[in-house]
Amino acid sequence: MKNLLIIGITIIMFFFKSSSHAEYEKIFFDFKINSITGDVIDFKDFKGKPVLIVNTASYCGFTKQYDDMQELWDKYRDKGLIVLGIPSNSFNQEKKNNSEVKEFCKVNFNINFPLTEITNVKGDNAHEIYKWAKDNYGKSAIPKWNFYKILINKEGKIEDTYASLTNPTSKKIINKIESLLN
Repeated sequence: MKNLLIIGITIIMFFFKSSSHAEYEKIFFDFKINSITGDVIDFKDFKGKPVLIVNTASYCGFTKQYDDMQELWDKYRDKGLIVLGIPSNSFNQEKKNNSEVKEFCKVNFNINFPLTEITNVKGDNAHEIYKWAKDNYGKSAIPKWNFYKILINKEGKIEDTYASLTNPTSKKIINKIESLLN
């Protein structure tokens, strides 16, 4: 009976094991992505800095979070935080091309944090960073909707993920960012 209890507890612990201790073959800083202007963003340039990546969409009800992303960028970039917007049409709410997205972000939100080209964030056609996130952190790293957030720590591993409803300037996210910056 005691052995069955130990086996049962071991099995339960296996299923609830945290993905944050995953054995990463690659880290975030090993990847690249194209910027909204077509230049390459090499994540190795962000090495040693926390990065908040957010899949965005121009026609989403959460689009006002662009203001909050800009606020984070303005407040913490000199301390090392990188805010990276990843426009995506994975949920059919993005403009037709990169120039339209860039113009929309500039005119409506005066965005000056880095933006990528329009990128798939889920499924077989997802960008390799989203496949990497899923492989190393599990299903909670797959965006469920636009403005889903993944926080990368200074070591290039996923620190945490946040639902679309969680505002970028929420106490929950700011506390985690500040702990990573210290």
